[in-house]
Amino acid sequence: MKSLRRLLIAMLAPQLASVIGAAFSISAVGSWYVDLDKPFFNPPSWVFGPVWTVLYIFMGVASYIVWGRTTSPWYSRTMTWYWMQLFLNALWSPVFFGMHSPLLGLIVILPLAVLVGICVYAFWLRSRIASLLMLPYFIWICYATVLNAAIFWLNR
Repeated sequence: MKSLRRLLIAMLAPQLASVIGAAFSISAVGSWYVDLDKPFFNPPSWVFGPVWTVLYIFMGVASYIVWGRTTSPWYSRTMTWYWMQLFLNALWSPVFFGMHSPLLGLIVILPLAVLVGICVYAFWLRSRIASLLMLPYFIWICYATVLNAAIFWLNR
């Protein structure tokens, strides 16, 4: 039963971040975001939904694999980093889209990228599979960081 509870939490937590992000981005994508100057490497808006859906599923599975593997202090820090990055992930859309602030979005996404990188490394020490599941997320966050910085620069 404990394992099932962990699985549900691990899978639902990233989906909650997704719902928070969607609540702020859906209305802004059709209005405020459309009017921003964007770099040539900005993907079409329809790409974000499918990409994030896959990434959130991978994150949930990865966290489930790592969660409860050990009771060492390193494990506790690993999951703390994971939950911190998930919090920043959920915060980014309200800041960027909700507050219409590429600058504040950049301030949120920079530590997010660092924390995701730390998670990839820390997960690697616990489970190669979990780390590999987090790797596409890390790559996407790095890309999103560059995209956020470019949008800020073009619209300053």
